[in-house]
Amino acid sequence: MGAIPHEQGTTFRVWAPAATAVALVGPFNEWNTVTHPLTHEADGYWAADFADLGPGTEYKFHLTTPTGELRKNDPYAREVTHSAGNSVVHDPNFEWGDDAFQMPAWNELVIYELHVGTFHAPDPARPGNFYDAIEKLDHLVGLGINAVEIMPATEFPGSLSWGYNPAHPFAIEIDYGGPTAFKEFIKQAHRRGIAVILDVVYNHFGPGDLDLWQFDGWQENDGGGIYFYNDWRAETPWGHNRPDFGREAVRRYIRDNALMWLEDFRLDGLRCDAIAHIRNVDGTADPARDLPDGWSLMKWINEEIRERMPWKITIAEDLMGNDYITRAPEQDGQGFSSQWDSRFVYPIRDALVTPHDDDRNMHAVAEAVEARYNGDAFQRVVYTESHDEVANGKARVAEEIMPGNAASWFPKKRSTLGAALVFTVPGIPMIFQGQTMLADGSFSDDQPLDWARADEHAGLGRLYQDLIRLRRNLDGHTRGLLGQYVEVHHLNNDDKILAYIRRDQGGPGDTTIVLCNFADRSHPEYTIGLPRGGRWRVRFNSDWEGYDQEFGNFESVDTHAEEGVYDDQPYHGTIGLAPYSVLILSQDPQ
Repeated sequence: MGAIPHEQGTTFRVWAPAATAVALVGPFNEWNTVTHPLTHEADGYWAADFADLGPGTEYKFHLTTPTGELRKNDPYAREVTHSAGNSVVHDPNFEWGDDAFQMPAWNELVIYELHVGTFHAPDPARPGNFYDAIEKLDHLVGLGINAVEIMPATEFPGSLSWGYNPAHPFAIEIDYGGPTAFKEFIKQAHRRGIAVILDVVYNHFGPGDLDLWQFDGWQENDGGGIYFYNDWRAETPWGHNRPDFGREAVRRYIRDNALMWLEDFRLDGLRCDAIAHIRNVDGTADPARDLPDGWSLMKWINEEIRERMPWKITIAEDLMGNDYITRAPEQDGQGFSSQWDSRFVYPIRDALVTPHDDDRNMHAVAEAVEARYNGDAFQRVVYTESHDEVANGKARVAEEIMPGNAASWFPKKRSTLGAALVFTVPGIPMIFQGQTMLADGSFSDDQPLDWARADEHAGLGRLYQDLIRLRRNLDGHTRGLLGQYVEVHHLNNDDKILAYIRRDQGGPGDTTIVLCNFADRSHPEYTIGLPRGGRWRVRFNSDWEGYDQEFGNFESVDTHAEEGVYDDQPYHGTIGLAPYSVLILSQDPQ
């Protein structure tokens, strides 16, 4: 489908079942509707091969329809001049070099979500692009990041957007550098050991600059025509523009899109936006409003990906706590690899931003720590900040703790407490751009990151770096953080303290203890149960003054486990615990 260049020219193919004639027009033939006709194949498909046209050719389809003459962009256009401009024959050839990148195991992933336009925008006259973003990849490597999740980057109206209003689903935003820039970004990320995951939007298209709308003139009920539902099923929070998930050509259009990113662009995964609105008109659990065709479409795409490229990850944003989203297709599931976990982010953010210590619910925190889908801890992505959680009337965690004063002690202590949970609970950890440099306020597509803050808060950057290093077990003594096992074995709701055991295979260098204090009170000698005797070393203390000069550097030294049952564990130990702090302990490998 679309424009397929080859050595002798380019083949063009388009689906327009209501058209009675189709021609290719553009600057190359001075928009003449006669010189380059397409031939009707079958089932509404039109195609032709033109030897005189190659990569770089600007074009559109001229459709003769019962409702009049239409000039439309190619639905499969891999490149456009801009969202209201022309389609461009894209040259698929790209020098990938020695790209031998291998996707990390999913329990080793650490994801950094970024928005291309604001991640690094050195020229104040324009949004950032993929070439700009490449300049900061080494910074992410230094943090220990091994996966980036790109907010939607397909062509949208104008130059500023979050990206969730796709006008041309197959074309990369020209203000971000277009498809070649994206491939170069992926190539450079892979060279640095970083996987690239793209956020895709299939729950709606548009609404602006949307040539898919009434594409060949046909419609019912003043609806969107062949690519869309034309009845009550079209209704979304973003307009009456839901694709028709039951129409074969539309299903294939979306499936082709997903596979293009993974195969042609060598992406390592996809994050699917708001899939509750693909399986249900209202994004709810009301069965009367279900869309079975939407469910089966996403299941089909996941099956195709698993069959062709099982090492590539698909992440769902459903936020309904639904096990079936990440259950295997053969078990009636939708087959996603993992999903953003509302059962973590909501209770944890609530515990962090609640003003008074007495009101923190440690039982809810414990449930968030232990939650999982289908018995698999890595079927969930855990985070305290994402593009949704720091905008839409919400703000950065530190900003919500103390509006207008995010860089003061309380916000820094409690936001880093939340970060330590993200990297120590079972699940795939994710942070949002700017989180490591204490970005304040709310996310906006016209407010680039202030990279001066990375130097200003270099200590907090070191905190995240240390957490990621422990999470990935790069020093070989916290393998438990890569494992499935978790047990909240100590819960003190009076003092707002909990501790949990993380384990992969068990034993020294593996079993890891995480101790969290959610209150503004220090404890010189706090006792918790320990699963093994011997010396337990403090691998991380979030109160270390090296992370921030305002931190207390509270004395939290190694402890020796004594015999005696405590917290249902055979041993126990005492340790100093600072306010709003996290300690990570493990034993030296034997």
